Amino acid sequence: MSLYIGVDSGTQSVKAIALDLDTGRVVAEARAPHHLIGGLPPGHMEAHPEEWVSAMDAVIGEVASKIERSRVRGIGVSGQQHGFVPLDEAGKVIRPAKLWCDTSTAPECAILTKKLGGPAAVIRKTGLPFLPGYTAPKVLWMKRHEPANFKRLRHILLPHDYLNFHLTGNYFMEFGDASGTAFLDVRKRVWSKAAMDAVDGRVADCLPALSASHEPCGVLRPEIAGRYGFPAGTIVSAGGGDNMMGAIGTGNVVPGAVTASFGTSGTIYAYSRKPVVDPNGEIAAFCSSTGGWLPLLCTMNVTGVTEQVRTLFGWSLEDLEKNAAAAPAGSDGLTLLPYLDGERTPNLPRGTGVYFGLGRRTLARGHLARAAIEGTTLGMNYGLRRLAALGVKAKEIRLTGGGARSALWRQIAADVFGVPVVAMAEDESAALGGALQAAWCDSKGRGSAAALAALCARSVSLDESTRCMPEKANVAVFRKRQVLHDRLCADLRGAFEVR
Repeated sequence: MSLYIGVDSGTQSVKAIALDLDTGRVVAEARAPHHLIGGLPPGHMEAHPEEWVSAMDAVIGEVASKIERSRVRGIGVSGQQHGFVPLDEAGKVIRPAKLWCDTSTAPECAILTKKLGGPAAVIRKTGLPFLPGYTAPKVLWMKRHEPANFKRLRHILLPHDYLNFHLTGNYFMEFGDASGTAFLDVRKRVWSKAAMDAVDGRVADCLPALSASHEPCGVLRPEIAGRYGFPAGTIVSAGGGDNMMGAIGTGNVVPGAVTASFGTSGTIYAYSRKPVVDPNGEIAAFCSSTGGWLPLLCTMNVTGVTEQVRTLFGWSLEDLEKNAAAAPAGSDGLTLLPYLDGERTPNLPRGTGVYFGLGRRTLARGHLARAAIEGTTLGMNYGLRRLAALGVKAKEIRLTGGGARSALWRQIAADVFGVPVVAMAEDESAALGGALQAAWCDSKGRGSAAALAALCARSVSLDESTRCMPEKANVAVFRKRQVLHDRLCADLRGAFEVR
């Protein structure tokens, strides 16, 4: 029996699972929280990377206590994308990491875009635009606002790379997560000299060499292997961003599958054997962590919005679902633009939340709650339709993330997207993806897409009891609501900028 550990370090917690590869079953799991830094100015979202390490050590230790440690052969780490972890010459963290949800770097995006010749030129040179969530503008932000820290900068890592560095002592970056830095030419899979130089000539020396996703980052440092009780020589796979690992954990490693993640943020993505570059820059032309590409849309506001509503009314999750279900599909015309943290797709870093359609009937808890679920899903559908326009069309969507646990939300998703949806049997898809990538990295078929697909077929399954089919009447309702949602967003774009 071979065991593989998968780790998913998210925005506010770390999860770990142990996968028995012989049975394809998850045999142990654990979770631990970490924290965002409070009291920062609006738009700034930061965290201490050292907390991620402590939380990861805790969950791996807990999982290790539940399994036969001597059978562990590898570890794969998934991490929140785009975060900027700045290290000095000695590998010490210089300042807290600026995260994917930090929108304070909008001015830096404008500067970088101008340097490269405008939006169309940026897409032509790198394959995707400079957005506030990406890493490159964060590095320029530090150069402009914290020159003393920038002078100390020697290594640029992403969150999962930093955890790999802790485990192995190696500076390493693979194509999938690297494509979310905005430093990568995603078509050629090489660092873009134009993008790096636009920030600073030193950037090229601060980024690690690029490696293929099937290559190991290294092996566990002896002292860490001893602490966990794992065998010497336990490999650490390349790992990847949470969406790239979530793709593996939902079996989205061959053309045809589409995954939607309803978490703090919302993502929809599909595997492609060739780059899918959006000339409008709305769909991210990411590389996958499996050797292909992963065209992806991202919205910043999903379960964070419903959690705000739930907290406002003092509800449990069951209360939220019950009250929202009492309102009709379409919420009697009440629509929410859910941009509580700005927005990424569409690109509205200064966007705010807007309820439209309030009246005596709709100013009610159930309507407000249902409009929050519907509004976040309509926001994701904006991008799904853009994916379809680029040739990536969904016939079925696999759901993952906290929102996928809600029967009401699954049905709303089916009605809004207009295709069947189904949740995964193992909901921790990013952690499962990390474990599967580690098994692939450890296998004789390393580098073979067929070998990875076979591993996924053994361990990834759908929970057919969660399948929801679109209801024709509701589909018609949401087509009209989508028109209103998009119109409101377009009409208010200027207002967001002058607030």
